[in-house]
Order: sequence, then structure tokens, then C-alpha cells
Amino acid sequence: MVARSRTSARGLKSMKILFVTSEFADFAKAGGLADVSAALPRALRRQGVDVRILMPAYQNVLDKLRVLSVVGSLPGQSAIEPCLIGETRTADGIPVYLILAPSLYQRSGTPYSTPEGYDWGDNDLRFARLGLAAAEIAKGVDGIGWKPDIVHVHDWAAALAPAYLAWSGSKVPSILTIHNLAHQGIFPADRLDALAIPHDAFRTDGVEFHNYISFMKAGLTYAHHVTTVSATYADEITGEVLGSGLQGLMSGLASEGRLTGIVNGLDDDWDPATDPHLPKNFDADDPSGKAENKAFVGLSLCLAPSEGPLFGIVSRLVHQKGLDLVADIAGELVERGGQIAILGTGDPNVERMLLDLSRRYRGAIGLVAGFSDTMAHRVVAASDFFLMPSRFEPCGLTQMQAQRYGALPIAHSTGGLADTIDDGETGFLFHEFSRQAFLDSCRRAFEVYAAPDELTSMRSTAMRRRFDWEGPARDYIRLYSEVAGVDVPKPPSRTEPSIPPRLALAGESERRTAAR
Repeated sequence: MVARSRTSARGLKSMKILFVTSEFADFAKAGGLADVSAALPRALRRQGVDVRILMPAYQNVLDKLRVLSVVGSLPGQSAIEPCLIGETRTADGIPVYLILAPSLYQRSGTPYSTPEGYDWGDNDLRFARLGLAAAEIAKGVDGIGWKPDIVHVHDWAAALAPAYLAWSGSKVPSILTIHNLAHQGIFPADRLDALAIPHDAFRTDGVEFHNYISFMKAGLTYAHHVTTVSATYADEITGEVLGSGLQGLMSGLASEGRLTGIVNGLDDDWDPATDPHLPKNFDADDPSGKAENKAFVGLSLCLAPSEGPLFGIVSRLVHQKGLDLVADIAGELVERGGQIAILGTGDPNVERMLLDLSRRYRGAIGLVAGFSDTMAHRVVAASDFFLMPSRFEPCGLTQMQAQRYGALPIAHSTGGLADTIDDGETGFLFHEFSRQAFLDSCRRAFEVYAAPDELTSMRSTAMRRRFDWEGPARDYIRLYSEVAGVDVPKPPSRTEPSIPPRLALAGESERRTAAR
């Protein structure tokens, strides 16, 4: 059984947390990790925890800063170059430490890839520098004058931090949060020396993953505790289907009580009553404003006037999101009088598939291939239903946003979707990932749409649901309390669960990296 957060917490008013992330929405965003990295620390600080952010100083981060003070310097190690540490603050006062290493971070592109979409060839060094900097700050750096009680790292890009802490003999405990286990940070074994990884750590119960180095596995192995972003996903990754080859290790962590599922929250700015992006605001007491938003978005996407339901999609356009199921059933949705509004960017093949769909059903399906925060808010506000047939979804935020705006999600019952949608009350869930199961849920939605009282009731229930960050923050505070009170564990013994060969579930970008 996967461990859940306990119900009692010790006082943590003076607890100091170093929050280590490759993305932070105030400065640099590639996905949902950035939103969590910005929202959770703020919720923790509201409850009295001293949280500070550590992230790379990408060029687009530096471009946004007005004030930056250099507060420390860190030595290099092996091929990991020296760096400076800069300090700035967000508009609301959160301290942010930036790793100043121009040759590693001051480039155009995303945090992980070139403007053309290819992984940076030195991503191993770029994110080893992040992990090593976290470990060095935890031990204390002249000029910073602050040391954390716990290092909380996020996803593969920061996952070497717990390992560097353990290898250096540090007593500072660490927590690793998995946002998506399919992305593991896999690099060739001949990079051990360059990354300052001890050779005796390159083993099944260390950093080795099918003769490659796995940053994620390193974090899982050496962190004191591991969390995921929903309870259901924590269960799912202990099995073969979603374990991404690490299911043995995940099962071992769960049996030891070192794996916890804590669902994400929703940012306060997702509120239809005050949202400045909307042409018409509305709330659960008077949702009539949805009609004006629906008309506005329909006009923006050149959709024909219609009395039927609008199905929305705001998503990364990638295989994981199951959008091929949308393409499979789009014809029937349109025949029944439905329309589809799509906003997103991602895999060129998925974009092309949806573009062909919008051309085939011109006037009924509209696509904006790109991303706009304003348009995202508008599509959510305009939609009657929201399509989320994800193959897997560690947490997901869009289903929470959709419910808050009265757009009832139609979703595959997986991960955070299963944890945050009440079937038949705030949305529709289908359990088998298949065309027929998805279509059956959409037919249920049409039936509800044809019954105004039932639609109003479900919409009102969904809009009144709360997904704030205060609950998750309390869960993390309980966990911090527990972790801070335990001794640093020894590195795992060779008797830990073996890892069956299943590299195939790693993400495409990870496989390209591993192949180099």
C-alpha cells in the first residue's frame, strides 16, 4: 500500500526548505512543474515555512530581473564547471537563488531543449550543476548565511541533489517529488566521471538503469522520502504499466512507507468571478456569463453558430494526452451537434492530426496551434465539457481549472484525474482506455446537456469544489516534520528490488539522449 500523509504535524514555524526546480512560473515555464514550483512555496510560506527557490539562471530569467545580487560562489567538480550564486526576490518577496553559469544556461530555447525542439547535448552537465549546487548550499555557502533543514527537489532535472548529498556525507535530509516518472534523465554510462558520480554507485541499487545513468533513479535511491502529485499515480507507478521500468524500486519505497501521494492544488488566479482574461465574468451562483464566453471563443475560432455543447481541449499535444481518441470520435461529436475548441502545441505529428481534423470539420472544430495564457482561460470558461482522455496523468491541472469554470471534464480514470473528478457529479470518467469507453462518456455528457436542470446541478457542484493549495501545503508540512526527525539512511543495500528491463516507457526525448 502507498503511504499517505499522516494527520498530525509538529510545529514548523522555523523550518527552512530549499526548493530545487528547473522551472519556476514567475521566471521560466515549460510545463506544469513551473506552476507547482511557484504555487506550493507560496502556500507553505503562508503557513510559516521559510521556503527558498534554487533554479538555473536561464537567459530569459535574467532578462526579467531588475535586481540580482551575487551572494556566493561554488567550485567545479569533474566536468561540472564552477558557478556563482545570485539572489533575487519575486514581487511578493520569495527569495530565489539563481545558478549563474553562462555557458550552461544563457541560451535561447526551453529549459531543456533548443529552439528547434532537440534536447541540449549537455543536459547532463546542466542539471548535474543544479543538483550539485543544491547539495553545496545545504552544507553551507559563505555569503548566503542560510542553510536548509530539508532539500526538496522536483523531477529528474534536480534529482541528483539527494545523491550528491549522500555521497558527500551530508546529514541534511531530502525529498524528491515525481511529477512524471516517464521522464527520467537518462545519459550514457561513460559520463560517470564527468558528472562526479562514484563508480561504486553505478549498480542496480544505485544510479544504473540498463547500462545507462538515470538521474531519476539516483534521486529515488538516495532521497529520504519520495512523493508524487496524486495518490492514484503513486499506486500506478508501483505497477508495470506506468512504472517506466522502475516499478520494482517504487514498490520497495511504498512497502517501506517512503512513497506518498499528495495531489496538487490550483492557483488562486483561476477564478471565473475575477478572471481578467474573460470577456464576461461569472460564478457558481450566476453561471450565465459562460454563454458570452462561449460565443466569444466560437467567433475567435471561426466556429459556426450552434446550440450544441462546446468541448474544450487545452493541452500539450503529445501522445500521452490520448488525443488520437479525440480524432477517432470527433465525427460523431460533430454529427450530434457538438463543437470542439483546441488550444495547444507539442508533437508535430499530433498537431498535424488535429489540424487535419479542424480542416475536415471546418466551422465545428477550431484549433489554435500554440499557447496563450489568455486564450487558455477563455477556452476553459467557454466550454461546456472538457476532453481529457490521457493515457496517464500524474496529476493534471486542467481538470481542476475546468471544474472551477463549470466545464465538466470527460476524462480517463487515471492518476490525478481519478482523484479530482467525481464521476456523474463534477464530470465523467471512463476506466478502459478505448475509443468506445471514451465515446460512451461523451454520450453521457450529451444526455446531461439535454437535461438543463441536471447540467445546472453538475455545473454548480463542480464550480463549488475547492482545489486550493492550503491542503497540500499542510500535507507537505506533516511530511517535512516526519523527514526532519529521522536519521539519514544508509545508501540502499544490494537486496533492494531488482529493476526489470522496460526502457521503452521512457519519453522520446529521454531515448534520444540515451542513444547519443
